This record gives sequence, structure tokens and C-alpha cells, in this order.
Amino acid sequence: MTYNVTLIPGDGTGPEIAETTRKVLEATGVKFNWDIQHAGVDIMEKAGTPLPQNVIESIRKNKVAIKGPITTPIGKGFRSVNVALRKELDLYVCLRPAKYYVGVRSKYENIDLVIVRENTEDLYAGIEFEVDKPETETLIETIEKLSHRHINEHSGISIKPISRACTQRIVRYAFDYAIKYGRKKVTAVTKANIMKFTDGLFFDEARKVAKEYAGKIEYEERLIDNMCMQLVQKPELYDVLVLPNLYGDIISDLCAGLIGGLGIAPGANIGKDIALFEPVHGSAPKYKGQNKVNPTAMILSGVLMLEYLGEIDAAKKLEKAVADIIREGKDVTYDMKLDRNDPTAVGTSEMGDAIIRQLCS
Repeated sequence: MTYNVTLIPGDGTGPEIAETTRKVLEATGVKFNWDIQHAGVDIMEKAGTPLPQNVIESIRKNKVAIKGPITTPIGKGFRSVNVALRKELDLYVCLRPAKYYVGVRSKYENIDLVIVRENTEDLYAGIEFEVDKPETETLIETIEKLSHRHINEHSGISIKPISRACTQRIVRYAFDYAIKYGRKKVTAVTKANIMKFTDGLFFDEARKVAKEYAGKIEYEERLIDNMCMQLVQKPELYDVLVLPNLYGDIISDLCAGLIGGLGIAPGANIGKDIALFEPVHGSAPKYKGQNKVNPTAMILSGVLMLEYLGEIDAAKKLEKAVADIIREGKDVTYDMKLDRNDPTAVGTSEMGDAIIRQLCS
């Protein structure tokens, strides 16, 4: 069988990582028909947008996509292409495994966590009102009237929606994932003691869903601040974490830190019948064209894609090949060496070639 897959190279170092990942995926023996589409800052001048409509149409048609990192401006410019894709395609699950591989420099070992992050609501819904705009002043007046709370002058406002339906479906996904992959426990994480009508709602709906899995999967709750401390002190106590959007973003980076960094952190965005796979890290534009950056996160995102496609044997074989190369420590990029200035470090494509050799051995 040949799979039609949209391949989005991304920008910055994205195209280098994406090309290496493509070669590695093809080396598994799984057949792909790549539909290459461009998004990000590199296409913006030509297309007038960082996310051309043909990219979205391609993903809708093929149902599966894998993308390299895309630059997100901080504080100005266009909103995140990554967030826009998730919202446009209703990719409500952000799946981010955090697994330790022997050979990676880390203060922890034996980490094997899965973060299930709600992708469409919360503060990332993008419902914002700019400071000193007339509509913002009107909104502030309305909020003050309804809540009997004072809001300081010259405030910007962000709205945090959390709904019953979206909470139920993300929590149910977390439990179904736990059952499918032999996990033992799901932990819901919010700040419900402070935000009682949004985060509190998340807990309320999570408890309802958890009852459906009673006796199959353990369920517990943690507050986000305590969860951060718990993960640093005793991460071995946790398994699958399910969180609203913002907390999920933060915790997934924290967990990436536990396993050695974003360079080995894969990600998937999954909807009802569409899935988009991508590394968690950014585009690192200062390294563009240098054949230097670590391709592991996107290759492991390819492992998640193979699992999604039902190519389980190929997924296991590829993950083992990656783990073997990391464990050996020879054909790895500079960031995975004990000394980041180690002259024996290889480039992006060379690490990919080593993984291919391991696959074929």
C-alpha cells in the first residue's frame, strides 16, 4: 500500500530536517506518495500569507501530513501557523510523548510520559482584545458591570473558553490512548482552585469521563503548579497527562527537559479523521542551511505517523534504529555529544544516513 502524505518542509532549518526525515521514512520500506506543500516565512512574500489555502486543502485531501518547524514571531507579525492549522483542521489532540533514550545527556533516566493536550480552546483560542481599542474598552465596561470587578485602565484582554464537549473528547482520547498502549494511569492537570468556572469545568467533565473507565485505568488530578514540582521530583509516578491547551504546552516542554531537550521531542496533532505530525522544537533560523541541527524529533514524529497509519512493525523498527544510534553516540549531531564542540559530531543528513544504515542492517 502507498500512503498519500502532505509534506510541509517548513522554514529555517525545517527543510533540512524534513528532507532527512523523508529519506529515513522511505528506508523503512513503507511506500509514500509525498505531496510537498510550503508554509511559513519563506513562502509569505510570494503567497501573501504564511499559510496558503492549498496547504490546508492538501491536508484535507490526504488526511495525513508531516511538517518541519515553522517560525512563529514573538509579539508581532502573523499568528502561529501551527496554531492556525490545528484550529482550521480541528486537530483537537496534541500528543507529545516524552521518552528517555540511553545516550542522551539528561539528569533523569527511565522517563516515559505522554502529554495529551487539548488543542483548540483555552487562551490559545486567539480571542484577544488589544489595549486602548474601542472594542476593548467596551468589553472592559461590560465585564466590570457583570462581574463587579475592576479592570485596570489600558489593559489588553484575552478570553479563556473551556467547553464541556471539547473537554470530554480530549479526556476520552487520553483514556483510549492509555488502554491502546497499555498505560496504567491518566492524570488531569489544571488550576481549578483559582479558575473555578473554566479549569473547574475541565475537572468536572474529566471525572465524568473517568467513570466510564473505572477498573481499567486509574484516574487522578493535580494542580498545575504542584504538577511541575512533582514531575521534577518524582516523574516515575506519572504516565499519561491530560491538560488544557496552555498548561499542556508548558508541561510538554518541561517533560522534554526531563528527557534531554526538544531535540528528541516528537509531536502529533490529531482530529477526527486528519492527523498532522511535527517536532515540538522551533525552526532555529540561525542554523539554516548549515546541516547542523538534530533531526531526531521529526524522525520520531515520523514514528508516530507510522503508528497512526497502522504500520506498527515499521514504527518499532525505526524507533529502535534511532535508539541504537543515540546509544552508540558516534553518528549524532553536536547537541547530543558530551562536549558540544566535539569535532566528531555529524550533520543533520549524516545522522539520518546512520539511522538508515541501522535500519537496513
